[in-house]
Amino acid sequence: MGHATARSAYQALTERLNRFPQGAPPSELLHRILALLFTEEEAALVAKLPIRPFTAARAAQIWGIEPARAAAVLEGFADRGLLLDIEQDGVSTYVLPRRWLASSSSR
Repeated sequence: MGHATARSAYQALTERLNRFPQGAPPSELLHRILALLFTEEEAALVAKLPIRPFTAARAAQIWGIEPARAAAVLEGFADRGLLLDIEQDGVSTYVLPRRWLASSSSR
């Protein structure tokens, strides 16, 4: 059962990434890359995030958790290079970097 759950979390993330203009078509290679970068739980969370830049408050609303917890999760992703964090006027905004996505979808 866990394997089916893991597969669906990574599939959801692939579908989300495929909404970018450069796309990320489903493939076994992409699944393996995502499995290295994200745990099942992380993949499920990131799959729910907007394509455009967003704040921790927006992520908290989407995930149904406290803003402080969402900020901690997002900062963890940013520390690992999985999200870009940009601070402007004292507010952090996050976005998924497209550099690794573009290189993985071209193979």
